Formats: sequence, structure tokens, C-alpha cells
Amino acid sequence: MLNILMCQRVNLLVGTESGLMLLDRSGQGKVYPLINRRRFQQMDVLEGLNVLVTISGKKNKLRVYYLSWLRNKILHNDPEVEKKQGWTTVGDLEGCVHYKVVKYERIKFLVLALKNSVEVYAWAPKPYHKFMAFKSFGELVHKPLLVDLTVEEGQRLKVIYGSCSGFHAVDVDSGAVYDIYLPTHIQTSIQPHAIIILPNTDGIELLVCYEDEGVYVNTYGRITKDVVLQWGEMPTSVAYIRSNQIMGWGEKAIEIRSVETGHLDGVFMHKRAQRLKFLCERNDKVFFASVRSGGSSQVYFMTLGRTSLLSW
Repeated sequence: MLNILMCQRVNLLVGTESGLMLLDRSGQGKVYPLINRRRFQQMDVLEGLNVLVTISGKKNKLRVYYLSWLRNKILHNDPEVEKKQGWTTVGDLEGCVHYKVVKYERIKFLVLALKNSVEVYAWAPKPYHKFMAFKSFGELVHKPLLVDLTVEEGQRLKVIYGSCSGFHAVDVDSGAVYDIYLPTHIQTSIQPHAIIILPNTDGIELLVCYEDEGVYVNTYGRITKDVVLQWGEMPTSVAYIRSNQIMGWGEKAIEIRSVETGHLDGVFMHKRAQRLKFLCERNDKVFFASVRSGGSSQVYFMTLGRTSLLSW
């Protein structure tokens, strides 16, 4: 299981190694296959734009599917939609690593990490109705593995990205690239987990998570808090949730911490060791899945504010 996204009020879009399907949670849990023989690595539903953004396929292309087309593959009630091509490719890009969709005022930006570069796209409304190239930053010294976009003080756009060396920034206007945090106390390459733009900081202060740690820095590379967030174990996945908390999924437990202080707010122990991956958050539920190579995966959801953990 690679990814899972909320498509409608109660239904789930599930992306896997071998295709895309819809899990109907409103009725008897029926599964509807939508796309076969295509690997889905990352995806996001943008309901207001009627699209599903994905990194998918053998060549890891950035492909956008139209929700109306996917919906019609189940209902078969709109002949006009059935005649149209149900997807479009963003640019002519292969080898996409990670992307993030960021809304600023009325503009939706898509920032994309490739092997040695970062691309920024902006959504063009009708009659175009697609993401169009905005900025490109190539030949980066550090290969981007994780990417985000922040708007400083409502004015300056900056790309923030994580690599195996640390975290870096690109000033979108000038193209200047600089380091914002390099964990020099670690001699080997690192695994960046998350870039969290802290609320109520004008887009300037960040929590960057890597390995089993997290540090508070600003977009100019200065440490802002004399605090190191320390997970109880090495997480396989880290995510910011809307309760202003950060969750870390380890093999032994799930930890929930305050994003402002790093203090532990709650911990849920597993019955057995397992690798888990964050999928998405919707309303008061957080969805995640077990990661098993070559085997079946289990999808779980946790209702925030309760201690229950459910699966199907």
C-alpha cells in the first residue's frame, strides 16, 4: 500500500503498487478498481479543482487525473465525460521524487522535487485548467528528497527542501540557494522526514525533522529554539496534523508531540513491531498503513482525541 486519500465525504481513494481503487466506506465496503497496472507513489485530491495529483507510473511522472472521469468509471452515467481523456501530464517530467501543493491567497502552487532540480508550477484556471510552469531551479548541489514552499510575510516565496545532507532554501525571485540546517553531528547521510512551517510565524519559522530528531530553525538558517525534538525511536514516517501536533510512526509505537515544544502528548504502543506510513488526515481522523514488501498491507485510522485505533 503506497497511498490513500479522501475523495468524497466518506470514501477513500487508494493508490498501490499495482493501481488505483476506490474503497466505498458508506455501504458494504465495496472496492472499485479505477486504474490497473500503474504504480502510485504519491497523490493528493484537490476537490475544488476537480483533480487528483499523482506521482505515478514506472517513470515516476507527474500525472493529474480528473475526479469527474474517475467517478464516471464507477457510475457510467455521463457519456460526455467518458469520451474525454481522463488525465494530463504536468510538463514532460520523469523521475519525480516528491511534491507539495501550497495555497497562497487564490493561487495554488505545486513545488516538485526531481533528481537534481526543483520545479515550481502554478494552477491556471479555465480555459487552461492545468498547472503551468512558473520557476525552475536546476543543477542543485544537494539532491532534493523532500520539498515545500513558504511565503514569508505574505511577500517572498521560498522553496524549502530536504536532502541527505540537511535542509536548504531557494529564494524564488533571485534563485539564490543556501543551507538552513546541516546536522553536522551526524557523519553519515540523513533521512529527512518532514518540513513543517510553523503557524503564526509569517511563514518564517520551521520545524525540520530528520532521523530521530527535529530542530527549530527559520528560513534564514538561524536556530529559533534551544530545543531538540527527540523521538523515542527512529520513525518510519512523520506528519504534522491540524491539532497543532506532530505524529511519528515507529516500529514499536506511535508518538504524538506538540509541534511548538516537542513535548510528548501521547503514545500508542503496537502489539507487534511493524513499519507504518502516514497517508492522510481528514476531519478528525488520521489514516496510515502498514508497509510490507511483497505482502498485503493493512490500512488503519485513528480518531483524534480518542485512544482507539481501528483498521480494515
